[in-house]
Amino acid sequence: MGRPLSTAIAFLLIFLSPMEGGGASSSPFPQTDQALRESVGARTLMQEPYHSHEVHCSRERSRAAWEIIEEYLTPFVEKEQYQISSKCRLHPDNDMFREQEQHKIHADVNHWKCGFCKKSFHAEKYLDQHFDNRHSNLLNDSHSRCLADLCGALHCDNIMASKIPKTKCNPAAAAKNRHLCESLADNCFPINGGVSSSRLHDLFLHQFCDSHTCTGGRKPFSRGGRKKINVYYIAICILIVMFLPLFYLFVYLNQRQMKGIQDLKRISKTSHKKKPT
Repeated sequence: MGRPLSTAIAFLLIFLSPMEGGGASSSPFPQTDQALRESVGARTLMQEPYHSHEVHCSRERSRAAWEIIEEYLTPFVEKEQYQISSKCRLHPDNDMFREQEQHKIHADVNHWKCGFCKKSFHAEKYLDQHFDNRHSNLLNDSHSRCLADLCGALHCDNIMASKIPKTKCNPAAAAKNRHLCESLADNCFPINGGVSSSRLHDLFLHQFCDSHTCTGGRKPFSRGGRKKINVYYIAICILIVMFLPLFYLFVYLNQRQMKGIQDLKRISKTSHKKKPT
């Protein structure tokens, strides 16, 4: 019995020896597991380039800030023939969305087109989403390139369609926005930068900064801005120019007709007088 027992033990050790090796796998399908891991890793690498780049800057508020700059500041800067430094945060180069906004084609009321790939959309918001998904590589979101950060100083809520409900004035918030506003005036239009720069500095304070207060009731944009051309006014002027000659023609023909009637009456009276009695 001793020999069969030793043979059985030897056979058992031979059967268990692959499980004791440190480099051997405990799975009955080692090649299948490895192929699965490699497949999952390949899919992960393929998906990574399609992840959208997250931008912590409001496109809508940046657009509102740019509209304010264009309407209530740029006309005065152009009048002074002043060149804003690229270090100024109000400079067009410091708006991360500027290139994309310049490549918007508004073909019709409900027809927007991407200037990069010519794809069409029914509304501007869908074009914005397209820029975020397909052309985010064109954004330079480096430091101080988010115009939305200046909305507190530039009163963006005053012109945005979705206005924030009016609340009680917060002195701390007003002081913070005023400080930001004054720092923009100092950096963009330094007092010692010349006559034009000094005048624009005072205008910026008057146009934007003085209204950051909880007393006095001062309103922003008191100096006005770029004069907008009213489409309806232009249409009315065109109609007047078109119909005015017709009106004069009608008056002329009417007077001529009346004069003809009067002449006929005069001739008729004269003929009656010449008849023998």
